[in-house]
Amino acid sequence: MDSPLNTPSISGASAVARGVSRLFLRNQIVVQPEVSLRNNRRADLMGISNKGEIIIVEIKCSRADLLGDQKWPEYLEYCDRFFWAVPAGFDIGPLQSVAFMPERAGLIIADAYDAEIARPAGLWPIAPARRKTETQRLARLAMRRLMGIADPDSALSELEFE
Repeated sequence: MDSPLNTPSISGASAVARGVSRLFLRNQIVVQPEVSLRNNRRADLMGISNKGEIIIVEIKCSRADLLGDQKWPEYLEYCDRFFWAVPAGFDIGPLQSVAFMPERAGLIIADAYDAEIARPAGLWPIAPARRKTETQRLARLAMRRLMGIADPDSALSELEFE
């Protein structure tokens, strides 16, 4: 087993994703990283709560990336709750502005070890048909990824699923 001293540190978006994943798991929300949506966007984290709510998290580690992101509203039609996740020390000022919909978009502050919800996300339920489709897509993605871990030599990694 590698010593913690020999293990490379996790930083940036990977660290934030890890912290958010740990926070969510404690709150009975399971997530998958890098989930393609049907509108050709990709959610940094997408998950399902124990109540069946679909949650998307968009991770930002730089102000330029945050301010330059014009596509994030396209995620909203695929989730009941949307969160921004940023590292500790990030300037959250822009996320308080109307342009970033603070009444809808929650805010999580995270590091590689944990995270905290600084602002809860509003609940905006998606249509039942969309919920069913996205829940099934997310479940199939998670199962495909687990199968790829269990049998890395299989052709699963080459298959695309809807």
